[in-house]
Amino acid sequence: MKNISLTKPLAVIDLETTGTRYYADRIVEFSVLKIYPDGTEEYKSRRVNPQIEIPVGASNVHGITNEDVKNEPTFRQLAKGIVEFLEGCDLCGFNVLDFDLPLLEYEFERAGISFSRENRYIVDTMSIFHMNIPYDPSMSRNLESAYGYYCDKELKNAHSAENDVIACAQILDAQVAVYEDLPRDIPGLCKVCTKSREGYIDLVGKFAWVNDEACFTFGKHNGRLLREISEKYPDYLGWMINQDFSPEVISIVANALQGVFPEKD
Repeated sequence: MKNISLTKPLAVIDLETTGTRYYADRIVEFSVLKIYPDGTEEYKSRRVNPQIEIPVGASNVHGITNEDVKNEPTFRQLAKGIVEFLEGCDLCGFNVLDFDLPLLEYEFERAGISFSRENRYIVDTMSIFHMNIPYDPSMSRNLESAYGYYCDKELKNAHSAENDVIACAQILDAQVAVYEDLPRDIPGLCKVCTKSREGYIDLVGKFAWVNDEACFTFGKHNGRLLREISEKYPDYLGWMINQDFSPEVISIVANALQGVFPEKD
């Protein structure tokens, strides 16, 4: 990286998966590009048997089929080696905060392997992209678009995890060059990417703190307190429990129906 100062390794990660639900879907390909402070790079990639069917729709996106991974190791078999490779690294990815990292954490939990984001700085190149490029319905704001915008190149073989991590690293370096107000170090970039998430109660911010109370951040009750909705519209919370939300969100809602609400530390 030409424009960013590293004091410890930065692991750029990308996952190809069975779907888009970070709490339920599984990894079918894991790639990581580890960039050391001296500029040395180390790359690892492995296909994974997800132990569930890969839907046709997912295969159409990344090109990985059930046949391709039937003889590959499971995540449980790979988990210890992945943790060791990521030890001491800060993390980076495109949509890593809302998808790759939460999904990876759920995979480690299922494998019985301890993994923590504590003491790691996390940089999300999608967050930086979306902060600086106003929403335009005619323009996609995905990895391919970011690569074209910042690197002035076409991303070939997108949704290959190997190509995606290399592209993400190039995007980050280019973003720092384009936006003069961005920090040139990973701790500073992490602060930029996570500032809007400081009030999150769950991993992806379905609920957030407002005056020390849990508040909805989505749907028809966006901006209203969880306590208020539990009192006035308990049927809505009952409906949520039967929908496809993460276990974390379901737990918050189920507790609210019992009169137990999140408490801020």
